[in-house]
Amino acid sequence: MNRLPKKNRLENARKLWYKFSLNKVSVAGLAIILIILLIAVFYEFIAPYPEDIGSVVKFNEANQGPSLSHLMGTDTTGRDIFSRICYAFRGAFTMGIGCLAVVVPLGGILGLIAGYFNGRFISNFIMRLADVFLALPALILVMCVSSIMKPTLMNAMLALCVSWWPWYTRLVNNIVVSSRNEVYIRAAEVTGSSNAHILFREILPNALGPVLTKVTLDMGWAIMAGATLSYLGMGEQPPTPSLGAMVSDGVAYLPDQWWMSIFPALAIMLIVLGFNLAGDGIKDMLSDNE
Repeated sequence: MNRLPKKNRLENARKLWYKFSLNKVSVAGLAIILIILLIAVFYEFIAPYPEDIGSVVKFNEANQGPSLSHLMGTDTTGRDIFSRICYAFRGAFTMGIGCLAVVVPLGGILGLIAGYFNGRFISNFIMRLADVFLALPALILVMCVSSIMKPTLMNAMLALCVSWWPWYTRLVNNIVVSSRNEVYIRAAEVTGSSNAHILFREILPNALGPVLTKVTLDMGWAIMAGATLSYLGMGEQPPTPSLGAMVSDGVAYLPDQWWMSIFPALAIMLIVLGFNLAGDGIKDMLSDNE
């Protein structure tokens, strides 16, 4: 597959962005993601009390409701909830990006191999193994894996990866099987192209669209799953702020100190909503890319 000249690639990028920008809701979702990402990266300059991400005790400011000095109130030790949410966005992005960085290449490569060698032993082995993992409820499997490891952000990511890779294997396998007998694949085989060349230069580019769409949508799922693990005490540990743990810590004080749980829960909802809206726009952008 020949590479497009740089000018043509830029022109294609402009066309894709134009198609994406036609969906105003998806643009709003992308804006939400970018704003939250900026908050996570530059939280030291945005959070009014950046020191509150640690083991800070200010009992004279404890359990205060939303006000001008504390926009989202304070927790039981007087720490500013808004500042802690700003930092917790880092863990949310780390969870999503870290999981995808593992499962997309792993599941994609296995899917390429299984689809290209469809019907052979290696293909049957990969797909039956994927079926075993897919047959198990994803969240239950994640919790079981997390329960046997020390509760940390890294181990929570590993637990998600164990249950997540088969989805990408199944997706890429279906794409490869459907395009296995296309003319350009046959032409590459006739000209003596290697299996690696056919897999990664001929077939893989055609799978990038559906994979990219799934990646965007799955970022929200990963963040939600990570928040669930944190809520259950299987993710990041105190005093490091995490959205799920902040929701869990505030549940005991509902409904009087409602802000302790409501604002972290809204933060989770907002970031998941942003990725879902952006993912819909990417799906529409790539579904009719002519």
